Amino acid sequence: MLLADLARTSRELAATTMRSRKRALLAELFAATTPDEAPLVVSYLSGRLPQRRIGVGWATFKDPPPPAEEPTIEVRDLDAAFDRIAVLAGKGAQGERKRLVHELLAAATADEQRFLFGLLGGELRQGALDALAVEGLAAATGVDVEAVRRAVMLAGRLDVVARALVADGAAALDTFRLDVGRPVLPMLAKTARDVDEALDTLGPCAVEEKLDGIRVQVHRDGDDVRIFTRTLDEITGRLPEVVAAAHELASPRAVLDGEVIALDDEGRPRAFQDIAGRVGSRLDVAGAQASLPLYPVFFDLLAVDGRDLLDLPARERHAELARVAPAPRRVRRLAVEDPTRPELRARAREFAADALARGHEGVVVKGLDAPYSAGRRGASWVKVKPVHTLDLVVLAAEWGHGRRTGKLSNLHLGARRADGTFAMLGKTFKGLTDALLDWQTERLQELAVPAEEHVGEADWVVRVRPELVVEVAFDGVQRSSRYPEGVTLRFARVVRYREDKPAAEADTVETVVGLLQRRPQE
Repeated sequence: MLLADLARTSRELAATTMRSRKRALLAELFAATTPDEAPLVVSYLSGRLPQRRIGVGWATFKDPPPPAEEPTIEVRDLDAAFDRIAVLAGKGAQGERKRLVHELLAAATADEQRFLFGLLGGELRQGALDALAVEGLAAATGVDVEAVRRAVMLAGRLDVVARALVADGAAALDTFRLDVGRPVLPMLAKTARDVDEALDTLGPCAVEEKLDGIRVQVHRDGDDVRIFTRTLDEITGRLPEVVAAAHELASPRAVLDGEVIALDDEGRPRAFQDIAGRVGSRLDVAGAQASLPLYPVFFDLLAVDGRDLLDLPARERHAELARVAPAPRRVRRLAVEDPTRPELRARAREFAADALARGHEGVVVKGLDAPYSAGRRGASWVKVKPVHTLDLVVLAAEWGHGRRTGKLSNLHLGARRADGTFAMLGKTFKGLTDALLDWQTERLQELAVPAEEHVGEADWVVRVRPELVVEVAFDGVQRSSRYPEGVTLRFARVVRYREDKPAAEADTVETVVGLLQRRPQE
């Protein structure tokens, strides 16, 4: 398959909002792929590289060569090119990486170049999410879509299922099952404004503390224990305390879903950043464990004693979890069998308030009659946590690539210092609609500082006068050595512009640092 076919489909996906049309486009594309091409096509349309990271940033795209007149690049050629780029390291790697990227771009047509800019720049947004790709694969191969979803859930990877389906059709799905030692995609939660909305949505449910830690899936098979992250990376060797906890289970064969957290001297949860640093540490694991011990907390049981529990209702899975895992290893929860009763709703609200007071992110409300829908943001899990916002000042913006070519996209966000200057806290391009992109591109160019006033700035960055205030939502504040005040925002996204508010009334660095010190959820 030519890259041009993939680029054309991506462009057409971005141009339509009709789910049926997107599904038809994907089905047509998958029907034309070979088994070897299918995993690549699925990955690229979802904005992922099989190599994960290849060290290519926006600087590599500077002064791209003119596009080719005719398409010649095969999808497999593209994968081979990425392989060559990914292994580069050491002296001269950056220059060679840029040369190979420009060599690739020179062989690409204009349409293919636009696709590559979006794919490599992380701005490929044509709506071809994994859920749509599953539907397209099902349509292309004549297989029931629910059967494909379950296979992806059990395989943990859409690309693996795509290869098997294209090669062998429906018969391939029988090879995907829940096995101890092979991780499955985790079930995800949707969002509700408050506990009452979640109760109204779910009916009989349980309210659980939402822990701000690292999601883990723990597989025990006798003495053998394996631990996986939510992205299915194995981290067993880094978490000896979780291995020990798995050996406490009453069953020698089980698969559990949970979270690892850390506690301070007062028994309150430590910051996510601390936990992430500990989990990411590969060297001196014993020393890391001594300085920051982690505590696994389980909230679901997917298999036990050779039985697959995925299709059982949550109440039955929890009963099995309570049998297998000791109470200190289970998440705090409150069952609400009849949420129409005012006294039970009041207890649910009190439980949520107590979770926040204990330093947790909020709560997750889970339907008691629902199965475990792995890999999906199902309607039966609903998270409720406070939404935090700050009014910050736009200090600069970066020209976009791919679908955002010609638009000022990535915003540099600043908080006000006591002396009236502004400290950068980070960047975001999240939450920007097409209309907002058009508006901010025009408005920020009006505020642009002359190029000679910021010599040395990358030429894709437009520095602006610090006058425009933007309201930004975020999930928390964490330490960061990249920014001048040592803090940055987690998962920042634009809510709206506040042209009614002058920069002198933007939130201060002191406010942001205060959120770090007392944890925003408190």
